[in-house]
Amino acid sequence: MAGSGSRKPDAKPVKVAAQNRRARHDYAIEEVFEAGIMLFGSEVKALRRGQASLTEAYATDQKGELYLLNAHIAPYDAAKTFGHAPRRPRKLLMHRREIAKLIGAVRREGMTLIPLSIYFNDRGIAK
Repeated sequence: MAGSGSRKPDAKPVKVAAQNRRARHDYAIEEVFEAGIMLFGSEVKALRRGQASLTEAYATDQKGELYLLNAHIAPYDAAKTFGHAPRRPRKLLMHRREIAKLIGAVRREGMTLIPLSIYFNDRGIAK
């Protein structure tokens, strides 16, 4: 049969939970990296509802690790007892070489690490 090769199924569309629309206007974006985020369960549920803001967020290094600061994820109403602080520091998960490269750029060249968006990939993991 013509045209009956094995194809990969199309990837699911990415669900954007939060975007920093002003970042591309306010900053010159030189390079884009993808990082995982360590989140509590209540934060994931709030992100799935789209209750997050990245307008004042930035990343910085603390003891050789990267942390996302000032990202606001609204408290999830059903998890009041075991909820989370809306603006707590959140650890970013990246390869060691990428972390070293970014920390070096921040220290040497005075660059700023700004999140552009938080989204769920096709496996449902927040990035």
